[in-house]
Amino acid sequence: MARNTPDTLTTSVEADLPKVRPQARPEVLETALVSLLAQQFQRENDPNYRGDPTDIVPARERAFAALSPQATGVSARPSLRPDSLVRKAMAQRRERARGAVCGDPGIQGEVIGFVPGRLSACGIKDGVRVRAVSGVNLSQQAVMDCPTAKALKQWVDKGMKPAIGNTGGGVTQIKVAAHYACRTRNNQPGAKVSEHGKGRAIDISGFRLRDGSEITLLQGWDQRGTGAILRKMHQRACGIFGTVLGPDSDRFHKDHFHFDTARYRSGSFCR
Repeated sequence: MARNTPDTLTTSVEADLPKVRPQARPEVLETALVSLLAQQFQRENDPNYRGDPTDIVPARERAFAALSPQATGVSARPSLRPDSLVRKAMAQRRERARGAVCGDPGIQGEVIGFVPGRLSACGIKDGVRVRAVSGVNLSQQAVMDCPTAKALKQWVDKGMKPAIGNTGGGVTQIKVAAHYACRTRNNQPGAKVSEHGKGRAIDISGFRLRDGSEITLLQGWDQRGTGAILRKMHQRACGIFGTVLGPDSDRFHKDHFHFDTARYRSGSFCR
């Protein structure tokens, strides 16, 4: 008759434990975290502000950290996070919250408010200057309104990143060819004011990858490997943006994507 050894007993006990997989907390809590941090920043900027008692600060930091979408809601073997890890996570989230615009920490930049235009149809009521989206830097800070910034983030998450995959280690920079500019469509005399002049458009000419290489629309669109990637990016922008134009649309877009958030009764216009 076989005797149970410590190793077999451990295996038996572990086999009887419930199989519980950690579940990420809803992303909506990220917005709640930003709101709480913003309130704290306002308090700290008050000239009459006095620091909280030392026994309250750790409790608040742990409460903030618990709102992280990476925190697990269920764990078979819970353990306390080291204070050093909590402080590091909180420092990172404070920096993200300070730079968040449009109520989304994934959109980093600054609020610039009203942007006037030299033409009556130009201008932005509530403009933002975006420098990074979902951890990917823009080659130049781009001025736009919040609906366009949110659409750009959605495309980065659901279009650009899945299309590029692990190629070159992923995208580290988006090359912005144009953003807000008070001008007519394609700079043509007598044409209607472009969506660029309303803060609703961004032009993207290429991408820098983590390994130092680049993919450009001008050189990569008709190449076998990069062409397939770029076409996936183009396709997945349709529906997220109101207008999606690429190198096959016309002579004005041979070297870049044009994305804007204009809305049409017939749905998105993609070419």
